[in-house]
Amino acid sequence: MDVIALIGPSGTGKSHRALMVARKNKADAIIDDGILIKDGKIIAGHSAKREASKIMAVRRAIFILPGHADEVKAAIAENHPHRILVLATSENMAYKICKILGLPAIEKIINIADIATRAEIQKAQDCRLKEGKHIIPVPTIELKPHFSGYLIDPIQSFFKKSRTKRRRLGEKSIVRPMFSYYGHLVIDDAAILSIISQMASEKSAIDKLFGVHIDHIYREGEDQGISISFKVVLLYGRHIPTLLRELQQKVKTAVEYMTGMLVQKVDITVKALRIVA
Repeated sequence: MDVIALIGPSGTGKSHRALMVARKNKADAIIDDGILIKDGKIIAGHSAKREASKIMAVRRAIFILPGHADEVKAAIAENHPHRILVLATSENMAYKICKILGLPAIEKIINIADIATRAEIQKAQDCRLKEGKHIIPVPTIELKPHFSGYLIDPIQSFFKKSRTKRRRLGEKSIVRPMFSYYGHLVIDDAAILSIISQMASEKSAIDKLFGVHIDHIYREGEDQGISISFKVVLLYGRHIPTLLRELQQKVKTAVEYMTGMLVQKVDITVKALRIVA
């Protein structure tokens, strides 16, 4: 197992560039602010971004709170990462994290100033200080179970006639990279329709699906996800409430997994029952 480090002062954009640096250096795991991330999932640890004070946040980030280091060490031993990228505010902090977690010596140190311009670093600092935005380099869907109650900025989807207005987030907001290194991301409603149709086709009791409607949900100008509604014709013989609950869950899970968007609700209307002779 190899270890590399990305260092730079707090709020200079390390977490924003973590995925890009990890991919470029073929690191399959990231340690950032007290959490261990592997293959886009939080597999161990507790984020320093959840701590109420700066002192506790620092202790959490360097894994000196009771049981924290043991949990992460166990996860590393179980998951066998090939290369770990450690994010830290200084070389000393990076070395300290590696020592506490029992990691090998750091082979390569990357300074944020070497991969970001002064203007980009200044913009990141302004974003942190003025807007209170923090980034965790994992998908929004992965953040939901770990940051219940926190304001999470979902993936932005761009439909043909929609324009998203942004607003400032609160001090405890958590946002993730908006795929800036992938280019412009477009998820059309036709893609979601295909996912829904596929999920419905797996249910033998559904004879027909039609009238699919997708709505964006906004609160105070912030995109909170989507709601999905559609109509079905069912084949006679199944318990309808059970069948519809199963379909709702399958649609929600599939759309969230494949698009990264948050599905707030799935409304299904049964228009008819078909009896097969």
